[in-house]
Amino acid sequence: MYNFFKYGLFRPVVAWLFRAQIDGEENIPASGGAILATNHIAVGETYAVPAMIRRQLIYPAKAELFKGDRGPGSAIVAWFLKAVGMVPLDRSGGRMSLAGLEPVLDALADGGLVGIYPEGTRSPDGRLYKGRTGVARMALAAGVPIIPVGVADTETVRKFGFLPWIHHPRIRVGEPLDFSAYAGQHDDRETLRWITDEVMAAIQEITGQTYVDAYGSSVKSGALSPAEADARVLERPGLGAIPPALPDRELS
Repeated sequence: MYNFFKYGLFRPVVAWLFRAQIDGEENIPASGGAILATNHIAVGETYAVPAMIRRQLIYPAKAELFKGDRGPGSAIVAWFLKAVGMVPLDRSGGRMSLAGLEPVLDALADGGLVGIYPEGTRSPDGRLYKGRTGVARMALAAGVPIIPVGVADTETVRKFGFLPWIHHPRIRVGEPLDFSAYAGQHDDRETLRWITDEVMAAIQEITGQTYVDAYGSSVKSGALSPAEADARVLERPGLGAIPPALPDRELS
């Protein structure tokens, strides 16, 4: 069903009608587990990126969406997510724990390509916001590389006054980031934060976005005012941070 929807619907629309462009796809390994970490400015990248890359891309979705117990609409959503091979993400316990990530880790162990939006929400103003450390936790626990991806021009506009449209979305794939030297540190907060900031810095290098050292969700909720967000602009994520010490390895 994934290929049916991809090649029968999404790719023709995205590639031919929206005239999307992709650069650097050769940076995505042809096989094996990996994480695609993308900035999130609009809903358009949720189907533009999978449509334009060759490999099947698996997105984690909230576990509640797989239940389909809130009427006909939710039942259709649940069916679609299962049909295209998405995996449930259980965040009921707050921050991402390994238990909640088990379906995602299984997908990576099976050689899947998993897509993640480290910001955790769409940017409220087009700037790049602080990344959640779940992306680092996944990579270290699964032992896979993280591939930074930058997207632009994925905002939806109305063509002819009513037709949802995206004008020339652009996707650029960066070189894989290897953090295998920190294997086993998936519960070390300092390591997780440093890795996440390095991933966000790689995304920023691709997109050229202004970086705000605050979570986008705090701006959306009103917990952080626009002026307070402006005061947290940094040149890059993790500015001035020192890489954590490598874990000790027993000599064999």
